[in-house]
Amino acid sequence: MPLLLSGRKFRQDLEDCGCLAILTPLEGGAETRLLRRLRAAGYRTQIISARGLGDPEIFLCQLHGIRPPHLGHQNIGRNGALGEVQQVIPQINEFLKDNCPIVLWLIEGQVLSQSELLNLNNLCQREPRLKIVIEMGGARSIKWQSITEFIKA
Repeated sequence: MPLLLSGRKFRQDLEDCGCLAILTPLEGGAETRLLRRLRAAGYRTQIISARGLGDPEIFLCQLHGIRPPHLGHQNIGRNGALGEVQQVIPQINEFLKDNCPIVLWLIEGQVLSQSELLNLNNLCQREPRLKIVIEMGGARSIKWQSITEFIKA
């Protein structure tokens, strides 16, 4: 259990790779310890779900529009069938205004395609303050590797 006591190896691998795929025990707990260690090391953390992410780069870094879900009968005189487009602010630009590094922790990452995973990896390469950890499923013990190695395997 020395890994969970310090988290130094995890943090070093995250700083080296930028984007990590992680397999955690299904009971939970290990990931919150790692998050706590990252916060203590000066990182700001954000936890979001990978479900419904869409295009990761646009969702995280650019102003984009979304439509609300259809709720049945609506006034057909004004955007009845489609709904109004609502502008949504980028998720991480607010965090990147400061000079402190940020860790984006994506849960349910197994729903992401290979191109989306590579897109997230490229985003980490372009923005050195951004680090991304993607939960890719469960395992008996906590394991991680760079996202490029995970895709190749």
